[in-house]
Amino acid sequence: MATATERIETTGDLGFTLESIGAKVIRYGLVIILLWVGALKFTAYEAEGIQGLIANSPLMSWMLSVMSVQGAAMLIGVVEITLGLLIATRPFAPKVSAIGSIGAIIMFLTTLSFVFTTPGVWQPGYGFPFPSPMPGQFLAKDIMLLGAAIWTAGEALRASRRRR
Repeated sequence: MATATERIETTGDLGFTLESIGAKVIRYGLVIILLWVGALKFTAYEAEGIQGLIANSPLMSWMLSVMSVQGAAMLIGVVEITLGLLIATRPFAPKVSAIGSIGAIIMFLTTLSFVFTTPGVWQPGYGFPFPSPMPGQFLAKDIMLLGAAIWTAGEALRASRRRR
């Protein structure tokens, strides 16, 4: 039977292991989401799906006056893929990864601004704080993605300082 000290040490090891796994899931989950969703921006259905978000955004509506909806979606996709690739460089280029994460922070703050500019975010008949399934709940996930980008930026910046 394990002593109290051995149980604490085992629990501490388990805690460290879970934290380490969680850190990788956060970073590379963010990378996978950015790459996957970025690639989807090259499809017609995804472009149509984000048209209302872009059209109602004071930060992004200009895109539709200089390019097609598909062109705007593809540009956004290129940005998402680029940020995902930059974040993925953490093991060998932490400063580059931090730059990608900071870009993702800016991107997620931009998409979260859609909550204030897109019609239909709040469920009709209920209003705030009841988000509609689309686009309200669709946008809500970006709060967590923003948190992941903030964490990966901070961790990568600390790692880049340790390398010097």
